[in-house]
Amino acid sequence: MDLAKYIDHTQLAADATKDKIEKLCREASEAGFASVCVNSCWVSLAKKLLENSGVNVCTVIGFPLGAASSAAKAAETEIAIRDGADEVDMVINIGWLKSGMYDECLADIKAVREASKGKVLKVIIETCLLTDEEKVKACELSSKAGADFVKTSTGFSKWGAKKEDVALMRKSIPDTMKVKASGGIRDYESAMEMIAAGAERLGCSSGMAIINGEKSNASY
Repeated sequence: MDLAKYIDHTQLAADATKDKIEKLCREASEAGFASVCVNSCWVSLAKKLLENSGVNVCTVIGFPLGAASSAAKAAETEIAIRDGADEVDMVINIGWLKSGMYDECLADIKAVREASKGKVLKVIIETCLLTDEEKVKACELSSKAGADFVKTSTGFSKWGAKKEDVALMRKSIPDTMKVKASGGIRDYESAMEMIAAGAERLGCSSGMAIINGEKSNASY
């Protein structure tokens, strides 16, 4: 197994500097990670730095709360793709989901799906804020909207990925969709645990430590 190909090498901190983004891209290119995941202001830089590397550029939409308007999320997606994003990780509208506003949730995901046609779309459902029933419903809505992945967490809420949530999400989506586990994956053992539970992509700021068999104290 080429573990690097499972990893979205991630830097989403509010105080991430240009130097940190350059380091992230350099590491991703050297290690052969699946992508780098950065805030949208850094997409054009990352795209330039990773040209011909085989590493995709991923960005986040409506991050980290998911509470922006659907129009704003769609516009953010369009701009990010214009700047060079290959993949987008959107945050579901958690308040709408928990209110039973399923039609609104579906339309929200569809708006980003329409804006990201031809690109990989991952829907962050923020499992730490949901009941198991809500997690299943979020997966169903994501599938219905045409998303490619469901993703456990932003890494900016109460806690990140849990293997039980990954397994539940895997059972709740069709075989054509995939699960991304993110948040709190800081060593080789936890990475392999998530893959065993059904994750096919991992969001980590500790990618280098993971592939080197080390443990990181990174916050994401």
